[in-house]
Amino acid sequence: MPPAVLGILTVSGVLAVSGVLAVLAVLAVEPPRPESGAAAVTVAAAGRAVPAAGVPDASRRAPDPVVPALARHWPVGDRPAVLRGWEPPATPYGPGHRGVDLAAAGGAPVRAVAAGRVSFAGPVAGRGVVSLELAGTGDPPLRTTYAPVEAAVEEGDEVAAGEVLGTVQPAGSHCTGCLHWGLLRGDAYLNPLSLLPPWLLDAGPSRLLPVLGVPVPGRAGISPERPAAPWRPPPP
Repeated sequence: MPPAVLGILTVSGVLAVSGVLAVLAVLAVEPPRPESGAAAVTVAAAGRAVPAAGVPDASRRAPDPVVPALARHWPVGDRPAVLRGWEPPATPYGPGHRGVDLAAAGGAPVRAVAAGRVSFAGPVAGRGVVSLELAGTGDPPLRTTYAPVEAAVEEGDEVAAGEVLGTVQPAGSHCTGCLHWGLLRGDAYLNPLSLLPPWLLDAGPSRLLPVLGVPVPGRAGISPERPAAPWRPPPP
């Protein structure tokens, strides 16, 4: 082979190897870029924030400090059965259940779980919806939603904890014989049950128990459980 041709091939080989090494060096330094449209959108879950796919499961169980247990009432009944629980979607538009369904008969009163301001009251897609911004919960505030509800309040009304917002409509497109209760902060969905303190979430209504050994008011005599000692005159 002529020396001139051999020299050209040698120079070309060196340049090709140098180019490959340069590309490998860039790939080693620069981290892989996310694919277009794979934004890190977060959907909040039961007292925890659930990121989109690709985030370690440990972060899915992290407690959400922005959801205080400030409820003073269940939205319906004393402690209704949860017919369907909170099922956070893996992605913002994925399948899931963005709230909880509570057993409730048609006409049952729906109450504000905490004090706040009515931000919406009216029909949405053929069913009545009431939305309540909870007082003192930051900016944007926590917002609870109730459906299907025949509203007894109007937008802008200030309500106290336990105040009646309306009544459960007999039938709705979402469920029959239930109240759908939701919770949001901005556009992030949260588990509404995280608003309930342990004494509401885990215990039933308070009940008075009989106390033995105490005289019954308005009746003479004493309890037979603890007979009175005989009277003695005071010492001189």
